[in-house]
Amino acid sequence: MAVTKAVIPAAGLGTRFLPATKATPKEMLPVVDKPAIQYVVEEAARAGLDDVLIVTGRNKKSLEDHFDRAVELEETLAAKGDRDKLALVQQASAIATVHYVRQGDPKGLGHAVLAAAPHVGDQAFAVLLGDDLIDARDPLLETMLALQEREGGSVIALMEVPKDSISLYGCAAVEGAEGDVVRITGLVEKPAVADAPSNLAVLGRYVLSPTVFGLLRTTAPGHGGEIQITDALQGLIDVEPVHGVVFRGRRYDTGDRLDYLKAVVQLAADREDLGPPLLSWLREWLPEQP
Repeated sequence: MAVTKAVIPAAGLGTRFLPATKATPKEMLPVVDKPAIQYVVEEAARAGLDDVLIVTGRNKKSLEDHFDRAVELEETLAAKGDRDKLALVQQASAIATVHYVRQGDPKGLGHAVLAAAPHVGDQAFAVLLGDDLIDARDPLLETMLALQEREGGSVIALMEVPKDSISLYGCAAVEGAEGDVVRITGLVEKPAVADAPSNLAVLGRYVLSPTVFGLLRTTAPGHGGEIQITDALQGLIDVEPVHGVVFRGRRYDTGDRLDYLKAVVQLAADREDLGPPLLSWLREWLPEQP
């Protein structure tokens, strides 16, 4: 059965960005001129996943408002003849069919994914984390979906990181590499550098078998006292194939303040309308800095 549904966990408090996220969800912080979560929904839609479930929490209503129609705003822009801005406003509500469910208790990523079970049912589905933005020119999710359709089971995106940084990520033990496709034999959440089985970190993209829901229901809290998706996936390895796709394309990290700023500059610099004047200004400004 073809994968048609995507799940985007968005219930976190965004404490790294306080005070900006005191009243504004982290997922709604602008990356150039779109909220971060819109990039993720667009990525799902490009890959053919037009049924998107966002797992939210308290104070996330602006997420729903963003992907809903804004009739008064649209009428005002239409009356002014501002077709460009009207198209941008309408685009957000037309990307995909977006649904919402609340996570309730903040018990970790695994618990957030489990909240999607009634919506997903008994079919494979994708999970996209909002801290990682994947460049539209690099079809990571499409590659993962094709691999899952061919091999079955589940597929996890991986990326190579410096060995001394692996303790910041989930880490995969792998075998049998064929190009950028590997068979995953083990997963560990944020291992000590000395204990890490590789330098392959789990990237925030998954295509998962519905078998994972049964495992999540019995997964005990792990690292940080939360239900970790990594722990459930370790159990999944024992019952069905789990492959990895090593991603070597363009990724923009919005997970903390410095990486968020880098992502904004990188994406703006790559745009035809903003890139040339921005880069020109940076070349003038940087030599003046101490």
